Amino acid sequence: LLSTDLAEEFSAAYVRKIVEAVQDENFLVIYHNCGNSTISTIDTIVMTLVATLAAYVIGLPVGVLLTTSAPNGIRPNRTLHSVLGAIVNIVRSVPFIILLVMLLNVTLAVTGRMTGTMTISFPLTVSAFPSVARMVEGSLLEVDGGVIEAAKAMGSSTWQIVKKVLVPEAMPSLINGFSICMTTILGYTTMASVAAGGGLGATAVTYGLSYRQYDIMYAASIMLVVLVQVITVTGTFLSRKHDHRIR
Repeated sequence: LLSTDLAEEFSAAYVRKIVEAVQDENFLVIYHNCGNSTISTIDTIVMTLVATLAAYVIGLPVGVLLTTSAPNGIRPNRTLHSVLGAIVNIVRSVPFIILLVMLLNVTLAVTGRMTGTMTISFPLTVSAFPSVARMVEGSLLEVDGGVIEAAKAMGSSTWQIVKKVLVPEAMPSLINGFSICMTTILGYTTMASVAAGGGLGATAVTYGLSYRQYDIMYAASIMLVVLVQVITVTGTFLSRKHDHRIR
């Protein structure tokens, strides 16, 4: 349970953000002149990039371990596979909005605060890394078993197989998975307003839902759609570029 002081800090920060926004009489002009919209867009991009990279720092090795420690993996370890699988499944089953509230105290301990745009990156990372792990595991499992057996026959170590066989062969799928995870995290950033964060999602929710300023809501939503398209198109292009089967 949150302490009284932490709860008051959380509520006060959220209220202050709304009050400041309401008092800004020139907000619409600033927004359409790419002032506040630029800040919101930058906040969204930064949150998404930081959380995605951090999630991959954790999720990539977890996904590799899930693949290699599987019963039919290159280095079976039933205990490790079961423990990692249980952790991943448990965290994945908690909706982000609930996980965000559950991690408020932990976020405060890690980042020194529990509200704000950048602070959201921590719960975003915790929520996303299990999906990254499963995405990586699925990509590595697509690698042809004959290639792995050939590497074993040549005396390759587990690390060499992972580095020189699994990852390079699964690169197109890994890139596609990266873009999918990134768009998922981008969607999660729309809940930043719950923790007094910024970004396009918070702008759309605060001004569109709370104050019925639908032009701002639509503008922020269109920008989110544009960001998703950029991520998807870039991911598809890079995936095809690294797919040796297309050459």
